[in-house]
Amino acid sequence: MRTLAIDIGGTKFTVAAFHGEEMVRRESRATDRSGGREWLMSVLEPLVTAWHAEQRFDRCGIGFGGPVIWETQMVATSTHVGGWSNFDLAGRIRQLLGGASVTMDNDANAGALGEYIYGAGADCNPFVYLTVSTGVGGGILIGGDVLHGADSWAGEIGHTTVRPDGPECLCGSRGCLERMCCGLWLERDYGVPAKELMRQPDFVRRYVVDLAQGLKNCIMLLNPARIVLGGGIAKAGPDLFVPLREELGRQMPAWSRARRDVLQAQLGDDSVLWGALGLAAQGRR
Repeated sequence: MRTLAIDIGGTKFTVAAFHGEEMVRRESRATDRSGGREWLMSVLEPLVTAWHAEQRFDRCGIGFGGPVIWETQMVATSTHVGGWSNFDLAGRIRQLLGGASVTMDNDANAGALGEYIYGAGADCNPFVYLTVSTGVGGGILIGGDVLHGADSWAGEIGHTTVRPDGPECLCGSRGCLERMCCGLWLERDYGVPAKELMRQPDFVRRYVVDLAQGLKNCIMLLNPARIVLGGGIAKAGPDLFVPLREELGRQMPAWSRARRDVLQAQLGDDSVLWGALGLAAQGRR
């Protein structure tokens, strides 16, 4: 079985080819946010067409960096790149692949599925995955199934409030977890990339206060067996995770015996690609 996996994020998009469960090819390119959907599709479509001509894919999975309506398989919108509202991305890719099966979900749900099947979330129930990158997204799995909610909007952890008097987020609210912790806003607020900020211990000690608040909210609500953090900021490794676990321990109520198992994503940059493989294999259930 040959599977095309597509990961469309806020700063880059990546495509990969799988033969069975072996990744045999991978290519990543930076995203031109100013070009919007038109630019990305102008680059993605010929790439997909060329790869399909060489490999003849049987199916495709897509992780998209924004809300996806699960029932209709339509992109709802993107908060970072223009032109995506109500776009039939899955349908367009299906045409390019000659009618092959295409299954799409938002990138955080896809990343959650990838880590659950192939990475750090194996056999964890419930399982929560957070991607902390250009934005902050979340995926929740219960019994191995992604929780989409009644209207496909479950898991939007990035837009839960961690600082009610905080600065305004792109969504219009104040003090969202995404506003306080994502790479886009860190660079705008401090003038340097998040990767550099994560090398500064004093900054990280302040930063983890808000991130730990978001994790505490997840734990108090869901009592997950494990929380896995992926995305670019999670690559800071122990420089982030050691103070984060310490801060989370301070914030959790002394009476709570809920687990506080927080790990770095095992699949690194490829959590969403492996999740796209899982999506393609499962189809829309």
